[in-house]
Amino acid sequence: MASDNAAPQVANPYSPAYGHAYRHGAVPTRETLNLMKTFRMAYPNAAATGPETLAYGGGIDSIGVTSGPQKVYLVIYGSQWGTAGKDSNGNVVLSNDAAGVAPRLQMMFKGLGTGGELWSGVLTQYCDGAVSAGATSCPSGASFVPYPKSTVLAGVWYDNSAKSPSRATAKQLAQEAIKAAAHFGNTTAASNRYTQYVVVSPTGTHPDGFNAGGGFCAWHDYNKDAGVSSPYGDIAFTNMPYVPDAGASCGANFVNAGAAGTLDGVTIVEGHEYAETSTDQNPAGGWTNQTGSSYNGEENGDECAWISSGQGASANVAMGNGSYAMQSTWSNDTNQCDIAHTALH
Repeated sequence: MASDNAAPQVANPYSPAYGHAYRHGAVPTRETLNLMKTFRMAYPNAAATGPETLAYGGGIDSIGVTSGPQKVYLVIYGSQWGTAGKDSNGNVVLSNDAAGVAPRLQMMFKGLGTGGELWSGVLTQYCDGAVSAGATSCPSGASFVPYPKSTVLAGVWYDNSAKSPSRATAKQLAQEAIKAAAHFGNTTAASNRYTQYVVVSPTGTHPDGFNAGGGFCAWHDYNKDAGVSSPYGDIAFTNMPYVPDAGASCGANFVNAGAAGTLDGVTIVEGHEYAETSTDQNPAGGWTNQTGSSYNGEENGDECAWISSGQGASANVAMGNGSYAMQSTWSNDTNQCDIAHTALH
């Protein structure tokens, strides 16, 4: 994959990003994470800042974090989703979405920043602008990730113009995100500066090898790193597969038992990618682990993936419209994985 800035070489050979540098912030399957942990134990890190401390990458195209009001667009990719309709909450629903992935994602994004939730607060310590490359904290004059003051869900588009590929490549996913930018009228760099596109593939497909040996549940990137040019400025996007197809490997019932936990993985995985895009919008120009250890290149979600007990364990996060299973994210200022944090900005 082409990139203006070379991504750091992933040092952990069991990481889904090993040999696939464009898979930034890849949520490993639970089985893959166990292999990654085994490797870390064999090769511990001795960095003075601590093995999990994140540092600023200096920005790419002057973009480091989403330091403005966040806009998230859901792109329902491919005609395999079936017939579209609306539910009582105004969410787009699809006839071939038996698990209810699309409405669940819409509700989660509508809920962020409401009901006093502090999961979003962890992100507000990270910045770009007046901050030097390599810094592990932000000066007061920097531009910070803001706490959501209105819904981050800016739109939903069902692109049923053609079938989604059975195994979409990173390039095809980036092209779909650019197509979505045009659909929503985001045709300038300014309109995409604080924007991310979540490309959600239909059940039974394997975007970039999901559920077919790829070892991941989702990842994010931006168009140039995926080898695609954009006439609308840099486009940040997430490869969001149909996570329930992977069952417990990608988080089904990770927090809640029975039917209540069927979609746990959907919100855990997409929450992970949303948080990482917010703090590393043009990877790896934002906040990543730069220690050169087995953590190298990991982002704030990666370092807290699949914690089942103790500090930083995944949990239900109450928002104004319901509760959602979410994972914690790495907090430099507390030096731990936090599921909640005072909003600083």
